[in-house]
Amino acid sequence: MQVILLEKVANLGNLGDVVRVRDGYARNYLIPQRMARRATESALQEFEARRAELEKVQAERLAAAQKVGEKLSGYSLNMLEKAGVDGRLFGSVTNMDIAAALVKAGFEDIVKTQVRLPDGALKSVGEYPVTVVLHPDVVVDINVVVQGEMV
Repeated sequence: MQVILLEKVANLGNLGDVVRVRDGYARNYLIPQRMARRATESALQEFEARRAELEKVQAERLAAAQKVGEKLSGYSLNMLEKAGVDGRLFGSVTNMDIAAALVKAGFEDIVKTQVRLPDGALKSVGEYPVTVVLHPDVVVDINVVVQGEMV
């Protein structure tokens, strides 16, 4: 299926690109998330009429993401979790836990899908590098320090 991208999508294209994607990806993800629209003649004409407006919105999102990225860059997040004597956690620290801790620390609008854990959930006490993707063009690395709380 051919779609018009209404915003920049990682590994796919930029605003206004007409790309060919699998039908399920378009129907189940891109179109419901309002990231794309079917590439018909009328849709192409309507997009060209709204192009300046969409570019302005995209530029505002990028500027907001860069502003948050500057504050977040090099940030060290300390988390206190229950752990055993050997340093293993009872449970694990997931991207949802990290996103909630960042929101609590004052970084609004960070959701769990933006937090990327390179080696999966954190299961022991220690210091871990974590990537936060605020925008396809703004990727920030933070440091998460998991400290053990004896039970």
